[in-house]
Amino acid sequence: MFENGGPRCHTVKGMNLRQLRYVVATADHGTMTSAAQALYVAQPALSRAVRELERELGIELFARSGRGVVLTAAGEQVVRQARIALEAVDAIEAVTRGQGRGSELRIAATPTLEPELTARLLPRFARDQPAVKVRVVRCDGREAVGAAVRSGQADLAVTDLPVPGDLAAHPFDQREVVLISPPALKLRDPVSPAAMEGLRLIVPTRGTARRAELDAMLGAIGANVVVAVESDERSAWPGWVRAGRGSLLWYRNQVEDTEGLVVRSLMPPVTRTIGLVHAHRPLPQVAREFLAYAKEHGS
Repeated sequence: MFENGGPRCHTVKGMNLRQLRYVVATADHGTMTSAAQALYVAQPALSRAVRELERELGIELFARSGRGVVLTAAGEQVVRQARIALEAVDAIEAVTRGQGRGSELRIAATPTLEPELTARLLPRFARDQPAVKVRVVRCDGREAVGAAVRSGQADLAVTDLPVPGDLAAHPFDQREVVLISPPALKLRDPVSPAAMEGLRLIVPTRGTARRAELDAMLGAIGANVVVAVESDERSAWPGWVRAGRGSLLWYRNQVEDTEGLVVRSLMPPVTRTIGLVHAHRPLPQVAREFLAYAKEHGS
């Protein structure tokens, strides 16, 4: 940093790239929890780094807005410059990778399937490959995931299959969609689309990728439901189901705490094949290693 300029230069001296990445991710995702998940870091560590940067700069970067955060006027200027700085760093890192130095894996995912990476596959892979830097590229929907690997923004992507033929697909697991309801709801197991007529559901917010996926699935199985709650606060959904506010259609494996809930299969069964996809071009060695790892440990 510049040495002249008095105390202000002194204050900014401690700023580092990690803090800039955390601030940009928080701006992109709207909550520190989502930003931490996307960067594969602990949420308290991200929050602490952002607060430290605010202290070093002497300004407030974010203001609370509902359950999330929004940029302040000063924060918008900082994030704008941080993006420029990080793009330059990424370009430099790309040069070093071309010289055979460094090892980075970039994986794209939708919000729905991001837990497949951050909660299951990446922690195991990171333990076995501690030198690999993993970056999760969060995409708003399947089309954006495909665009990320086609453009080279990501090496691989985790997504529902099938995908267009210009992408190579590697299935590694299958997920069952189930109905999660409060105990007071009396339904047979498995549940038919006809039995779901008028069922009150907790659903993602309209206009989001998750909501589009759910609406498409409901249309495919012919279930006419009633929207009881619209929210993207996924961690709150099980509690709302227990409170009787509605039922939930979700992947069986992504509901960790089923106490006080009733989980039923659908009839006919609704399953999704999950796979890793990439463009038809040579993959970096680390991406090939992760492909092999996912196929072995995905189930």
